[in-house]
Amino acid sequence: MEASFWLERWRANQIGFHQSEFNARLIQHWPALGIPAGAQVFVPLCGKSRDLIWLAQAGHRVVGVELAPLAVAAFFENEGAPSTSRQCGELVLHEGAGIEIYCGDFFALTADHLDHPAGVFDRGALVALPPPMRKRYVAHLMDILPRGASILLLALEYDARRVGGPPFSVAGAEVEALYGDRCAIEHLETVTDGDVPPHIRQAGIDAFSDHAYRIVKER
Repeated sequence: MEASFWLERWRANQIGFHQSEFNARLIQHWPALGIPAGAQVFVPLCGKSRDLIWLAQAGHRVVGVELAPLAVAAFFENEGAPSTSRQCGELVLHEGAGIEIYCGDFFALTADHLDHPAGVFDRGALVALPPPMRKRYVAHLMDILPRGASILLLALEYDARRVGGPPFSVAGAEVEALYGDRCAIEHLETVTDGDVPPHIRQAGIDAFSDHAYRIVKER
């Protein structure tokens, strides 16, 4: 899946994946990670998510990365937060409201762009990527995170034989295959979610199984 796909989605305002409110499962499960106030928290492929604000209000130093300049600009505009920007290697760093967002390719982000994040919130990154890119995404995430970092991963599961994503179905066995060799994985919860995109509902799928995982990098 090319970067142009997501840039076009933002240009055409085809962003059904965006949530206007704080994510309820973030609020429910984040305390289980035990991330202390003041620690840096990383949100990959963050879009214009208001979850950045929730994490900042929880006392964390929040940093995201997002491909689409339109999404980054919309985040600060929607929050009424003046921002500054500067070039950081291949990425542009935008700062405002106590939040940092790197604009550019996730794979251009290095550990030097971060400050030893203690936590990660992944609501829409892994499920946005097709299988080959999921492997590359997790490998790069492991490379830039310090040992001991905890990830709250939200993944969804449906019959991918009937229709593809995004959002893509990511089963528990795949989560284990992607993270298990370097991380401890705890399955926190499964709920049924009836908020299914139209192209998936048209394939006869009227609900997702939504999974929440706590993943801790051990090596």
